[in-house]
Amino acid sequence: MSGNEYIKYMTEQITAYIDTPAEEKKLRKSRHKTDPPVYSSKWLGILPFAFKLLLKKTE
Repeated sequence: MSGNEYIKYMTEQITAYIDTPAEEKKLRKSRHKTDPPVYSSKWLGILPFAFKLLLKKTE
């Protein structure tokens, strides 16, 4: 991805976030807080994720 494409993508994301209503932002934030965390990643870091990717790649 070139620099111009990255800047274009980031401006699109920022404007989309700014254009969303405040109620939807609050709802999304509260939903994010209620989602259970993935404990394997939280406790052990990136190693379980890397192991999962390795297993998926070999299948």
